[in-house]
Amino acid sequence: MDNRPIGVFDSGLGGLTAVKALRRLLPGEDIVYFGDTGRIPYGTRSRETIIKYADQDIRFLQTFDVKMIVVACGTVSSMLNVTPGFQVNVPYTGVLVPAAQAACVLSSGGKIGVIGTQATIRSGEFGRIIRGIRPEAQVFGNACPLLVPIVEAGLVQPDNPIAREAVAMYLAPLKEAGIDTLVLGCTHYPLLYDVINAYLDYQVTLVDSGSEVARYVRGYLASHNLLNSQSSGGSFDFYVSDQVDGFIKTAEFFLGEAISQQVSQVDIDRI
Repeated sequence: MDNRPIGVFDSGLGGLTAVKALRRLLPGEDIVYFGDTGRIPYGTRSRETIIKYADQDIRFLQTFDVKMIVVACGTVSSMLNVTPGFQVNVPYTGVLVPAAQAACVLSSGGKIGVIGTQATIRSGEFGRIIRGIRPEAQVFGNACPLLVPIVEAGLVQPDNPIAREAVAMYLAPLKEAGIDTLVLGCTHYPLLYDVINAYLDYQVTLVDSGSEVARYVRGYLASHNLLNSQSSGGSFDFYVSDQVDGFIKTAEFFLGEAISQQVSQVDIDRI
């Protein structure tokens, strides 16, 4: 058994959907979360900048002696997949492979849609991984740059006209293509699950990347004898790179529970 914490990071708040899933599946695990709220969004940055930020984020989490790092950001996950030589000295996973594997299993006809940030879709990594598992699969991707700010503004209700209009604009070509499965390739997007599901007439299987990475982490820790010795009562520690006030309210919305722990601001550029 291993009682060290799990480290999770994201460019902002989206990774909290992965934290929520980890909390549900592994209630005894301690979690250290870093949200790089001072430099969001990553999705419009260059590959070099994203890798630089990811390296700083990972080095910060490693100061807590974490036993595993979860890159709960589709943008960073896609960049690390195509960066030869990028190494982390503890086990780590991004969201791409777990979500792609789930999509390949769940897709009935091999017509798989992927939505994510501009950087994620531009990388083509979801398509490469999916076709590596199911060579016959057809993959249809679309970048959805407005969905992250819509989610962080809390405009996620099924009847919200802004959310519905944005989802319809981005998903129209995928719906027209006849996809049977859709990967929510950014961990913000599960907050729009009901809006997306309704637009697709409840006929498309949705793959929540945050939930899938949490399942992967549970399996990895169990198979490598790294689970926490306690079965409940795991702790949270939250760190952000910008002001904490706005983070708390939005984080409670993402997690569906109150945050009693103190949220700390860090100067990530000093790491």
